[in-house]
This record gives sequence, structure tokens and C-alpha cells, in this order.
Amino acid sequence: MLLEVVLPLSLAVIMFSLGVGLTIADFRRVVAMPRAVTVGLCLQLLGIPVLAFCLLQVVNLQPALAFGVMLLAFCPGGVTSNVLTKLGGGSVALSITMTAIASLASVFTVPIFVGLAASHFLGAAAPQINVTSIAVAMFLITALPVLLGLGLRGVAPAVATRIEPVLAKIAVVLFVIIIVGALAANWALFWANFAQLGPVLIAMVALAVLIGLGVARLLGLSGPDRIAIAVELGVQNGTLGIAVAGLIAGVTGLSDYALPSAAYGIFMYVVTVPAILALRKMG
Repeated sequence: MLLEVVLPLSLAVIMFSLGVGLTIADFRRVVAMPRAVTVGLCLQLLGIPVLAFCLLQVVNLQPALAFGVMLLAFCPGGVTSNVLTKLGGGSVALSITMTAIASLASVFTVPIFVGLAASHFLGAAAPQINVTSIAVAMFLITALPVLLGLGLRGVAPAVATRIEPVLAKIAVVLFVIIIVGALAANWALFWANFAQLGPVLIAMVALAVLIGLGVARLLGLSGPDRIAIAVELGVQNGTLGIAVAGLIAGVTGLSDYALPSAAYGIFMYVVTVPAILALRKMG
């Protein structure tokens, strides 16, 4: 019962903290930097799912875990991606814009993609998925908190500025609690599949970062934009993956589908932090 309340509430707080840090100007950047935003969002919303699908054709994971990997791939960038982008010397403005738009777009993209992935990877064992109910639930725990935070920034900017640092710290703490809790609850399953699941997730984050850097450079984007896109692709919203996995499994708590999202929450930092530090050193 505790998880049924804490998990969605924690995600809502995390997304609210994201919204409080946004302004309307963040969305205007779509016009100001259309190529960078378009490239980044296309890679985020379509490229990462394709990458995950290709990896799963090479490694034979059990269906529930494979579906969990795809579910993770459908999620937008995580809220910590903005901090990591700044650490790596990337364009924080682009990072924030991508996170915000992808998070709002995921209300529509995730339910649709989830239905397709469940049919492919789970087959007859796939749970009945109500796309509408998942979309509504995602709106309530992701888009609505972001919009409320954005609204607070608009009507009371002084208050938003004052509470933003506190909310950011709370969001990080909640993220850690959710990831650790998910792994602890599924530790036996995780350890039994570590030999296969670990390499898939590490390869996924490493290739995501490299693809972000490579495609952005190929299209002539600046160094800071390349770093921002690479970090956004590598840092997925594992908290959302865990929450949606619970909705699909019929529980609000933790499920087997959530295991890849929980494990990725650790692996993505193991790969991205050294990568962005190296990029920063290289200038």
C-alpha cells in the first residue's frame, strides 16, 4: 500500500520540480534553435526505441525483461540530465527544452508504443493494455505536475526561484529511493539476469551517447548542442519507466517490467558521468 502511494506521488514531485524550473522561454527555443531541438527530439522519441529494439535482437532476454527495456526506451530524458549537461559544458537551454517537450510528448507516445511492444515481446502473455487509461494516468503524474510547476513560475516567479533548489534536491533523493527500492524488491531476478541484462543496458546508454554525439556532429550542430543531445539520450527517466511498468502490470508498486528501468538508473551514471567529464576535458 505504501508503494501504491509513494511511487506515483514521488514521480509527481519530481516532475513538478522540473516544471518549476521552466519558463515559457524554454519552449520558445523550439523556434530559436529549431534544428537542434528537432534533431534531439527525433533521436529521443524514435532513435532510442529503435536502438533498444536492435539490441534486443542480438541478446535473448526473457520476454518480461525485454519488454521492460523497450518501456525504458520509450521514456523521455531524466530530470538529472540538465545537471549533467551543465557539468559537461553542454547547452543547458537545449537540455531543458528537450526534457520538457519530450516529457509532455510522452503522454501520447508512451501508451501507443507500449501497446506495440507488448504485442511483439509478450505475445499471448501480454496483459490487457488500456491505452487511454495509461495516457490519463501519465498525464496526471507527469504532464500535469510539469504544467503546474510552469504555472507557479509564471504567477509567482519569486516563490518558484526560492523553492526550486529545494525541490531539485528532493527530486534527486526521491529518484535514488525509487531506484534502490526497485532493485531491492527485484534483487533475485536482477542478479539472476545480470549477465544478460547488464551488458544490454550498458551498451544502450553508451551507444545512445555516441549516437547523439555522432548524429549531431554530422548535422553540423555546435559542441554544446552535441553534448546536450548526447546526455539527453543517455539519461532516461527511469522513475517514469518504473511507474508505467506498474500501471501495465496492474499494480502501482514494483513489477518485473520495472527491473530494467531501475537497473538503468545506476548504469546510466556509470557510463555518462565519465563520458561527459572526458568531453569537458576535451573542450
